[in-house]
Formats: sequence, C-alpha cells, structure tokens
Amino acid sequence: MHEGALSRGQMQAWALNRYYYQSHIPRKDAVVLSRSDDQGFRMAWRKRLIDHDGDGNRPGGVEKWLKLVEATGLPRIQAVRGDGILPATRYAVDAYVQFVSTRPHLQAVASSLTELFSHKLIALRMDRLREFYPWMASGLDYFTGRLTQAPEDADFALAWVVKHARTREEQDAAHAALRAKCDILWAMLDALFFAYVNPAWPPPGAFHPNHVDL
Repeated sequence: MHEGALSRGQMQAWALNRYYYQSHIPRKDAVVLSRSDDQGFRMAWRKRLIDHDGDGNRPGGVEKWLKLVEATGLPRIQAVRGDGILPATRYAVDAYVQFVSTRPHLQAVASSLTELFSHKLIALRMDRLREFYPWMASGLDYFTGRLTQAPEDADFALAWVVKHARTREEQDAAHAALRAKCDILWAMLDALFFAYVNPAWPPPGAFHPNHVDL
C-alpha cells in the first residue's frame, strides 16, 4: 500500500475487511468500560466510544471509515452488512472482543496499547494515500482524527497499566495481552495478503475484485 503497488480492487478489499474491525472497536471499548468499578477510569474511557460512534452531531470513526469505503468505489451497505469479508477477518475481530470480555481487566486495557505505535504509521499512510491513491482523498477524515485521538488514548492506557500492573506476574500478563492483540492484527493482514496479493486466492463467498465494475 505504502509503495503505491495495490490496485483499486485490492484497496477495496482492505477497506471492506478493515471496516469489520473498526465497527467492533466501540463494542470492545464498551465491554472494557463496563468491567471497571472505577468512575475515573470509566469517565476517561468513554471518550473512546464518542470518538468511534460520534456524539449525534459529529460523525465518529465508524462513519468516517464508511466514507473511506465509499471513496474506494464500494457501497457502504456492503461494509455494514459484512458482505464478502474474509472468514479470518471475522474470526480475528470476534476473538478480540472475546479476549477483552473474558480476560482480567488489566489485560483487556493492555491489549489496546497497539495504539502506541499508530501515530507515525497513520501520518505515513495519509501521505502515501494522497500520493498514490488520490481517488481516495474524500475518505481520509478517519486518519486525520486518529492523529490526535490515538496518542491521547495510548497515553492514558499506558499510564493506567503501569500504575496497576504492580507485580511481575501482572506485568508479564499485560505484555502478553499486547502480544496477543498484535497477533490478531497480523492474522488479519496475513489473511488479506494471501487472499488478495499472493497467491491472491480469495475463499468462496469472499469479495472478489474481478466481480466489481471498476
């Protein structure tokens, strides 16, 4: 993507599958919030729900990602319905929601710390999308918002985890939770690469670029 080597169809596949992940982030955050008995934590964490779901007046990240899907040329209803997403995408995202629902609260919060690494990646991605995929320019509002939201969220979560992971066992568990979240993200990327780059074998029922009028 960052080298400008992907076709429109491949970008559509990425945007479509990633929407399933984005649409589940507020659900994940609602679970994390609901499991805390700390009012201060809940007040800070609910910002994430507004960032992704919006506040009724301003669109959130989920709506902005639908604009990105539309910018690739796909109808938003396809993303909303999950039509054509990869089985691995569905499995990985559902596993993430299950992870934060069942693991100790400290691990659920620590799993969000992949945001620590996102600021530079988001800035780079915006530059490359503008350079190589100018036809997607109308769909980049999601990334603009995350340039400030992601670092704020990561700073709070990191400080909270450092404060509450008091023992070596808790610290190791927090680290393992972050590793698990990275594994989930890699599983999604690996599935996309296999289905749409090399060997480019989308499974039955999955979105197929050749079936779209480009």
